[in-house]
Amino acid sequence: MTQLLPPTATAAVRSRRVEHLLGRTLLGPVLVAGTAVGTLGLLQVVDPTEPGHLPTCPFLALTGWFCPGCGSLRMLHHLGEGDLVAAAGMNPLGLLMLLALVAYWVGWTRRVLTSRPRGAPLQGWVVWAFLVVVVVYAVVRNLPGMGLLAPG
Repeated sequence: MTQLLPPTATAAVRSRRVEHLLGRTLLGPVLVAGTAVGTLGLLQVVDPTEPGHLPTCPFLALTGWFCPGCGSLRMLHHLGEGDLVAAAGMNPLGLLMLLALVAYWVGWTRRVLTSRPRGAPLQGWVVWAFLVVVVVYAVVRNLPGMGLLAPG
């Protein structure tokens, strides 16, 4: 026969569980979400589409070529305004990566809330494939006639 915990003990266990979820494990997802919201808010106040508000990309300034991240601040600015088409025009790969990061954040938060173990780490081939895509994107967006991939 199993012994049941007294009602006060279960309340204490529940209280510790809630404290653990809010005090420790949710701290990471909450900090990331707060940073993201703060960054989007800042990019609505400091408009990166206006010349002189933010410094030029150092890679672009040194080489004259667009790096894989060129246009990302303007993309986030347009997303904050709700203009998805303009955001995609600034950095289409960046927009796809942002969607992947949001999906990862949702999964992370769900695992924390349901106390599931950490998900499997990324396979090595996924990391290498991502790096290849970024390098190919960087090269292709600088080719003549590929203005569609250049920041608008």
